[in-house]
Amino acid sequence: MEATVDHHDIHVVGVVDKSSTAQGVTFALQRGIPVHTDVAAAIAAMRNHEVDVVLEATGDDSVYEHLRTSAPSGIVVIAGDALKFFMLFLADTTEATNLREVQTLLEAIINSTQDAITVVDKTGVQILINPAYTRLTGMAPEQVIGKPADVDIAEGDSMHMKVLRTREPVKNVQMKVGPYRREVVVDVAPILVGDELRGSVGVLHDISEIKHLTEELARANQLLRTLQAKYSFSDIVGRSPAMVVAIDQARRAAQTPATVLLRGESGTGKELFAHAIHNESARRNGPFVRVSCAALSDSLLESELFGYEEGAFTGAKRGGRRGLFEEASGGTLFLDEVGEMNVTTQAKLLRTIQEREVVRVGGTHPIPVDVRLITATHVNLEQAVAAGRFREDLYYRLNVIPIVIPPLRYRKEDIPSIATQILLRHNQAYGRNVTRLSDAAVETLSAYDWPGNVRELENVIGRAMININYRDQVLEAYHLPVFVQTQPETTALPKTSGRHELMLLNLDQSLRPLEEVVREAEHHAIIQALSVCGGNKTEAARRLGISVRSLYYKLGQMTGED
Repeated sequence: MEATVDHHDIHVVGVVDKSSTAQGVTFALQRGIPVHTDVAAAIAAMRNHEVDVVLEATGDDSVYEHLRTSAPSGIVVIAGDALKFFMLFLADTTEATNLREVQTLLEAIINSTQDAITVVDKTGVQILINPAYTRLTGMAPEQVIGKPADVDIAEGDSMHMKVLRTREPVKNVQMKVGPYRREVVVDVAPILVGDELRGSVGVLHDISEIKHLTEELARANQLLRTLQAKYSFSDIVGRSPAMVVAIDQARRAAQTPATVLLRGESGTGKELFAHAIHNESARRNGPFVRVSCAALSDSLLESELFGYEEGAFTGAKRGGRRGLFEEASGGTLFLDEVGEMNVTTQAKLLRTIQEREVVRVGGTHPIPVDVRLITATHVNLEQAVAAGRFREDLYYRLNVIPIVIPPLRYRKEDIPSIATQILLRHNQAYGRNVTRLSDAAVETLSAYDWPGNVRELENVIGRAMININYRDQVLEAYHLPVFVQTQPETTALPKTSGRHELMLLNLDQSLRPLEEVVREAEHHAIIQALSVCGGNKTEAARRLGISVRSLYYKLGQMTGED
């Protein structure tokens, strides 16, 4: 009964049985099929339906004969003896039809998915691939079907064969497939029907595209880091009168499109001001591009600033390259150490500022640019102009809003707050938990003249952090390097009558190991040289007759010993 009712090509119009409790009757009532208890009435009902076959299920010859003679012409009556064969045939055809439908459905799903799929039989022979597999590997069905499981592997072992051996699935196995050696991650699972292994199915995920996108994202993030200003005026620490004036001038300059010239010694924070001006300007959402003119050779600086056309010089990138003026269009270009620029590049910079357009190296066509220019220098530009090293007309173009950033020795009242900020920032980097500086440490730092300005102060705090115990929460004066602890007025050596007196200065009169005596004398000589040279290590090393590297090494030894 179930085989006939569920068959999509058979329609049951009625069931006849004298017993109302028969299994067939109950099933028919559940399915909404008409039920009859009288054979004659059922035969009469057949005339109202297009009935093709009557199935006699009792096995009684008289019932069969009655149905055969009473049924309308054209209706076939199948006797009980033949009914078993008919039902077996019907069940087989139903199962075959269902299998074909399932196969068609699965093939449609497999062929439409974007994941590459490969199927092998239990012997490891390829029996099915989908179009996504061909697109990924570059291998057509005729190159794969009927071939061994490893026919597509360019690098790695066959996971199909491993799964067929172990009956266990594998996941996230990297390998390279196809003639183009595409990088993929493979998941393979066994095909089990009951306990019988029929084969395995594998899904290939293309990671070469993912790796390419990851690299593109990394490059984009690097570009964003290059083209974004990181600091604002809230990051500038300083309450001294000179610093307040500089910050006020910078805030007012940020509200205009005028060119700004930041002047100050090395390490005073000129780039910090440039970031802050950009972030408070109307161009804050545009790019912020920075370049140090002193860090690049003359020819390289020109190509970096203005770009170049293909074939402009040996090694030029195919298709040319945009310059930093083009990259900064709509935003701000910060030229640090502009005083180090050669006269030829100065002339091209002047033209770019005046015409608001650039001509690439090797090119002839001007390219419009919309750039706000911020420059910085520690060079005395007035003297450079007088000496002919800097163009006077460019000087006037750059010196529209000059802002002088005072050196740290002129604003020592800012040292405690600056040092504390540096200290807290270094805690994570050095794995410490220092919360403040002691009064003695602040006094020591304030007594030093800081020729390297804030950059040197940051260096000194970093070196002091190394000397601090992991459990300490206060930076003390004795944590600081020796040359900071010992100030010029206390470290300057008195005049002596001879070289031997210098070697024995401040040494105990008791006899000590020669190595210790030499080391102490060397320390005093270094301290005196740094004092005389105002902290300039290059000059101090020259006067001591040693290399700068050796001087730093000896200073590091002094710090470690103290």
